[in-house]
Amino acid sequence: MDDSIKKQGIFGKFLSFIERVGNKLPHPITLFAILAVIVVFMSALLSSFNISVENPTEPGETLAITNLLSGEGIAYIVTNMVSNFINFAPLGVVLATMIGIGVAERSQLISAALRGLVTSVPSRLITAALVFAGIMSSVASDAGYVVLPPLGALLFVALGRHPLAGLAAAFAGVSAGFSANLFLSATDPMLGELTRQAAATFDPAYAETINIAMNYYFIAVSVFVLTIAGTFVTEKIVEPRLGTYKNKLETSATGIDYLQKEEKRALTWAGISMVVVAIIMSLLVLPEWGPLRGDGPNPIANSPFMRSLGPVILVLFLVPGIVYGVLMKTIRNDKDVANQMSDTMASMGMFVVLAFTAGQFVAYFNETNMGIVLGVYGAEFLQSVNFTGIPLVLAFIAVTGLINLFIGSASAKWAIMAPVFIPIMMQLGYSPELTQMAYRIADSTTNIISPLMTYFAIIIAFAQKYDKKMGIGTLISVMVPYSIVFSIVWTLMLIVWMLLGIDLGPASPIHYPS
Repeated sequence: MDDSIKKQGIFGKFLSFIERVGNKLPHPITLFAILAVIVVFMSALLSSFNISVENPTEPGETLAITNLLSGEGIAYIVTNMVSNFINFAPLGVVLATMIGIGVAERSQLISAALRGLVTSVPSRLITAALVFAGIMSSVASDAGYVVLPPLGALLFVALGRHPLAGLAAAFAGVSAGFSANLFLSATDPMLGELTRQAAATFDPAYAETINIAMNYYFIAVSVFVLTIAGTFVTEKIVEPRLGTYKNKLETSATGIDYLQKEEKRALTWAGISMVVVAIIMSLLVLPEWGPLRGDGPNPIANSPFMRSLGPVILVLFLVPGIVYGVLMKTIRNDKDVANQMSDTMASMGMFVVLAFTAGQFVAYFNETNMGIVLGVYGAEFLQSVNFTGIPLVLAFIAVTGLINLFIGSASAKWAIMAPVFIPIMMQLGYSPELTQMAYRIADSTTNIISPLMTYFAIIIAFAQKYDKKMGIGTLISVMVPYSIVFSIVWTLMLIVWMLLGIDLGPASPIHYPS
């Protein structure tokens, strides 16, 4: 454990506690297997007490806990194991979207776009550009973590500024602003399908209307709000605290990977191809004759197009990725494209195995009716103590943020939390879309202060180039102001959004129309 943590008093002890407990937790794959077993035994226990509730969507119908240790329950477990895996909501759509995103990443398109954005802005805007690029980097799996923090440090030191401030600004954007973006990314279908699945246990009809762009309006505006917040924290809090960087050996621009003429040309044509694809897609949904246009008062929000955003994301990244790769010769033929797709799928192996155990847990939880029972009783309890409205949302964000310090995987946490919290919130009149957005805020803003975050060690390694004494505690102390400010600003933004009653995304209201 880093000595700097030990010197930080109560907060340092808290961080060391997080590190100890987090390291003792089983792998998420094992965790879901354990949870699935727990659900099976809990179903037998609770069913023995004849616990039941009235079906919220079918008045007069009673729902009881289903015993999975009964003969029928054991038959369900055995006969549905494969289908539980295949039908795990995020599995297909995440793998499909990653085919396109993977080609864009492996052809070097995303890396070049991030470098081009950051290195082409005036020096006075470099902080904002780093934070903005970091936030936008969430469309790729790890390009933001690998490219932007070291680039930010190099740019800052070349400008005579403290390199760790540049690294921190980029890291804050990449990690604390992970759930904000101007594009839909793999995170949207991954969380969205879990949300839809959880909502279906409470109201299947409403779940059918949920689309994976449910938070798009909010996360798009969040990009600019968090960019401003990150710039403020860097220039007014973090950089003054770090002071003047005195290592004169590092104060040149050597090592900064500026875009070459060929890369700029390839980026231009990739951008043009993306615009062309977007125009073609628009023609499929905007005109009245569009084959992907829906019917009714909201023909676009409730359309086949909105229900097919996974393939849309795939194509929107695949075509520019191929164009860039061909021009830069990272793609020479169809075999290269196939290999890049294959490499992407290989990198998703952990997710596929996770989907198997998580799929069993989610399916068992739904089959037992425990989610609805918890939702009804939980909502009644919260109403009895008058704990609803904004205080409830704030409490949910706080609980999620605390859990995120111990369990880093966004999909793993949401697969556990969604089946419990979404029915409760729906029973209290809040939409699954709102619950998911509150979750995303908490899941993102505490990433940068968790020693268990996947890329934390990598960021420390980058920082040690400029400060040999940099360790876990020191890095966290640098990142805490970002976590606090992002949490406050983003939560206040959500509260204002709630008070104004603005949809969070296309046909995605704040309140559940019970």
